[in-house]
Amino acid sequence: MVELENVPELVDPVLVAAFEGWNDAGEAASGVIQHLESSWDAVPVAELDPDDYYDFQVTRPIIEMTDGESRGITWPTTRISWARLPTGRDVVLVHGIEPNMRWRSFCRELVGLMIELGVENVVLLGALLADAPHTRPVPVTGASSDAGLVNTLHLEPARYEGPTGILGVLQDACAKADLSTVSLWAAVPHYVAQPPSPKATLALLRRVEDLLDVTVPLGELPEEARAWENGVNELAEEDSEVAEYVRTLEEQKDAAELPEASGDAIAREFERYLRRRDAG
Repeated sequence: MVELENVPELVDPVLVAAFEGWNDAGEAASGVIQHLESSWDAVPVAELDPDDYYDFQVTRPIIEMTDGESRGITWPTTRISWARLPTGRDVVLVHGIEPNMRWRSFCRELVGLMIELGVENVVLLGALLADAPHTRPVPVTGASSDAGLVNTLHLEPARYEGPTGILGVLQDACAKADLSTVSLWAAVPHYVAQPPSPKATLALLRRVEDLLDVTVPLGELPEEARAWENGVNELAEEDSEVAEYVRTLEEQKDAAELPEASGDAIAREFERYLRRRDAG
């Protein structure tokens, strides 16, 4: 069992997790955790033993330079940090790499950690490649052990069936432990799959804001998202086939959008604006 260091008694803690790899198209989900760690000055409290879950010939350790001289090794693993929000509520952040083996043991260890910390609510973040135009708002789908939560958050219900990653296994483990869990998935255009994908990161971050009823400093993320979209626009304009494909995706997306759905989106953005203004 992982040992926790310097963790006080937490206040109504919620856990937010993302894992690099198969579950993290464009590194959009792990980008949210990194943004939250920085914005909330999260304090590291634990990490899982990498020997138990990683094949180092598949997920290799990395040699890094420190101060331009000394060399250290960073091992692939899952790290846990903690932060206290301005509201007084505590958040546990989990930033990991999808393990190569022993998934059930991995999830049991994480669920045991959640219970030890008093966590009752879990938010899992993922990103997938999809036929989504980069010029439109990033679709965010959701699945939850709480049937009403998807409707409350105005999420598109997840309808995926097929192979799953560590997020699917962890969500199942949390549900069996009676932990209220929601998974949020951003759709990253498959024709711009390379990281980073700041527009998808921003879409997930805004859903986290809604879920936790908190305002997160966005920093340069909105500007990075606009620059990313402009950059993809320029690339598409240089290739007529890509440009035509994007127009087809746009038409399909626009035809599927209901007027009331657009109204809900406008209302949510206005609510975020008021909340951010009050927080400032």
